[in-house]
Amino acid sequence: MLESLGQQGLFNIIINLMVLTIVWWSVQSFKIDLFVKNPHGPKAKALLVLITIAITHLVTSFLLNYLNWSLMLRHLF
Repeated sequence: MLESLGQQGLFNIIINLMVLTIVWWSVQSFKIDLFVKNPHGPKAKALLVLITIAITHLVTSFLLNYLNWSLMLRHLF
């Protein structure tokens, strides 16, 4: 049982990192200069990092929940 928990934890970390990479890549095309005064300053960079983390959390939670729910469907019948 502990072995499967470790495998699931590793899988979750890998999915998180993959989604983080995709979200960071897509956020880079966002025109932040329309919303902040100094787009190259540390506050703007911190805002981009926080936005990336928030979107990553939402997408990863959705994907992992969807996977778990679909795996539980086999117990329905």
